[in-house]
Amino acid sequence: MLYSLKDWAMVKTIFALLAVCLISGTSFAQAGGAPPITPAHAWVNPTQSMLLDVARAGTRIVAVGEHGIIVLSDDAGKTFRQATAVPASVTLSAVYFSDAEHGWAVGQWGVILASTDGGEHWTLQRSDASTDQPLFSVYFKDAQHGWAVGLWSLMLATQDGGRTWSQVTLPAPPGGGKADRNLYKVFANHEGHLFVVAEQGTVLRSRDDGASWEYRSTGNKGSLWTGTVAADDTLFVGGLLGHLYWSHDDGDSWTALDSGSSGSITDLVSSASQVIGVGLDGFVIRDVAGAGHFKAAQRHDREPLTAVLIPDSGVPLLFSKDGIVPAE
Repeated sequence: MLYSLKDWAMVKTIFALLAVCLISGTSFAQAGGAPPITPAHAWVNPTQSMLLDVARAGTRIVAVGEHGIIVLSDDAGKTFRQATAVPASVTLSAVYFSDAEHGWAVGQWGVILASTDGGEHWTLQRSDASTDQPLFSVYFKDAQHGWAVGLWSLMLATQDGGRTWSQVTLPAPPGGGKADRNLYKVFANHEGHLFVVAEQGTVLRSRDDGASWEYRSTGNKGSLWTGTVAADDTLFVGGLLGHLYWSHDDGDSWTALDSGSSGSITDLVSSASQVIGVGLDGFVIRDVAGAGHFKAAQRHDREPLTAVLIPDSGVPLLFSKDGIVPAE
């Protein structure tokens, strides 16, 4: 079963153009076999295609999205070019670089791609043709140790730079039952503690490099789609319907914040001086003072925003289902 653009906007906004699988429980593989993993091809206007995540590779900016499109910028986002060697044309939902050279991108069919030259060239490290269990997020603490998370509590870990990946068995969630919550974003604080935002207002935490995990509740029952850590190690998580929470005690407790947005939050990022989020209906939220007092602005075009990056200029670069969009 193929995914429509509308469905995908739900899932990165319900996270990554994978909603048919989420809603129906039926994958393409179950319906008749997985499509072959074929290389991405060159597009005339790649920056006008759906882009779902963005990361820094040193001074370079790398964004990923549909059809295996990966675009690179070496001039702080003024211009972008498409990476020329990408071995998978599936939708890529997330990208992360541990340094200027080593990066990973993940997406549909459990695909994991790796680059050792700042995103110029990519190799296929993993895919799973048995079922379309997409990966939504990836994080590496260094060039060797990383985690990827996705549909139905799928968590993978590597200790060798992604040459091999092993599946992590998570504990049953509070109240019992199967650990089958969708995992949307994995990130770490400055102490190296790992956090994963998930469905039902849940945040998973590991204080031992992923050896064990525990569930922390924000008190919300809606899905959380994104999270970040501020310069002072304050944690922020957000998601459905503009719900936003912060924690000052390593995720032990969470307090609701007024995001000022009624649109679901799809990305949160932080810099030394501010926390910025973007979401559906063209909302951009910002906390400049670092005191949890967010102000929201809504774009006139209500463009569904999927990712944001704060360049050195301080003017956010915005990404959406229609590619790179100018700041208003």
